[in-house]
Amino acid sequence: MKDFVEQRIIAAVRELLEKRVNGILQDVKIAVPMIEFGGYSGDTVVSPVINISSCERTEKERILLVDAYTLTISFSFPGNDSSEYCCYAYAVAVETALLEKPALKGVANRVAVTDKKYNRPKSKNYREGWELVLTLKITKEQ
Repeated sequence: MKDFVEQRIIAAVRELLEKRVNGILQDVKIAVPMIEFGGYSGDTVVSPVINISSCERTEKERILLVDAYTLTISFSFPGNDSSEYCCYAYAVAVETALLEKPALKGVANRVAVTDKKYNRPKSKNYREGWELVLTLKITKEQ
């Protein structure tokens, strides 16, 4: 069975996060949770949520037969003193990894971070942490 483009994009983003972003984060001076997809949970790992949707194409993109997707990566960090720092570290690590591999190993033609949202806890409850939401625009020629 043939994989859909969306499946290949999500798989490539997951691989980028697990391998390259984790590698970049290992060089950070403060211990930050590593990215892991699967059943394991705890304070030493973070499992981002990846959502993809089609994006409205511009007239130029329609003429050139370019598909455009919006992909969001959401990270939720445990409520501790380093949660805010983790948001900034992950944002830089993801952007750095995408600059190194802007085509996701050939799955896309171009990937760019279009928005970063740093959501602070809604209350002063120590158990709530920060959240980082990165929005990416992914283009793929048909």
